[in-house]
Amino acid sequence: MKCIGVMTSGGDSPGMNACIRAVVRTAIAKGLKVKGIQRGFAGLLDGDIHDMGKRDASGIIQRGGTVLQTARCPEFMEKKGQVLGLRRLNEEGLDGLVVIGGDGSLRGALALHRMGFAVAGIPGSIDNDINGTDMSVGVDTTLNTIVCALDALRDTASSHERAFLIEVMGRKCGYLAAVGGILGGAEMILIPEIPFELEEVAQVVLDAYVQGKNHALIVVAEGARPDINRIAEYLRQHQVGFDVRVTILGHVQRGGRPSAFDRLLATRLGVAAVKELLKGNLGTMIGLKGAMTGTVPLEEATSHQRKVRDEYIELFNLVS
Repeated sequence: MKCIGVMTSGGDSPGMNACIRAVVRTAIAKGLKVKGIQRGFAGLLDGDIHDMGKRDASGIIQRGGTVLQTARCPEFMEKKGQVLGLRRLNEEGLDGLVVIGGDGSLRGALALHRMGFAVAGIPGSIDNDINGTDMSVGVDTTLNTIVCALDALRDTASSHERAFLIEVMGRKCGYLAAVGGILGGAEMILIPEIPFELEEVAQVVLDAYVQGKNHALIVVAEGARPDINRIAEYLRQHQVGFDVRVTILGHVQRGGRPSAFDRLLATRLGVAAVKELLKGNLGTMIGLKGAMTGTVPLEEATSHQRKVRDEYIELFNLVS
């Protein structure tokens, strides 16, 4: 193996730049050439590929987002796009590829592996929904952003005696809402994994009011149904004591300087990915298992998206 590529794909997450830096510098230290692929699989199909040296990875460890940029690429879901991608990799003289991203990105990596190309995947999903790793790059920073927002909203909610519905990311997995709710001291969490009725939400808010609380915080995953606007409408139509406000955190959760944990995790996974390619362990995802890095086949990593662990639900119910 003489030359490897690195890309970030799908939704961005804080720490991706630290991961790129680790891949580039480790590869160079091992005597490899490195090429960066702009805009994920979309850039691969367009041939938007360039050489990267140590200085290209300088001064980026503290930056959020990704210097390689990222994009969605529906074309790569089709066989035609995958074959074109393989052609581009061969045209550039690449012997291996490190793909940093979420479930869709890792599925793209798996497709290349099945066509015989050497690939290593790194989980970069703020939803922490990737199977085979305890933590993905960007999750810790995102949780810190959510907790800071909840702390700030509690201040204003208490000042005005209001109930706040706060929407966080998580279309299919409620991890951010569950753990954010625990850490932010919310009165209730609403997630895709657990069905709920509007009457239940109204009762929780009303109970908080009659017990003398001067605020109520409800953390809602974006994939929860009914959605946050329907919940707010219902609460306003019924007497729950508090005025009701809605705050949608949105893409602010994806940005910002990566935390110390995410910088270290990204660095460890990036270094490990290059080592796995050099050892010939191809078609694997490098993740965190307990305190150690480890590998799982891409087939296993993409077999299903992880849901919120029952432990976190029980934890919230006990301390809320």
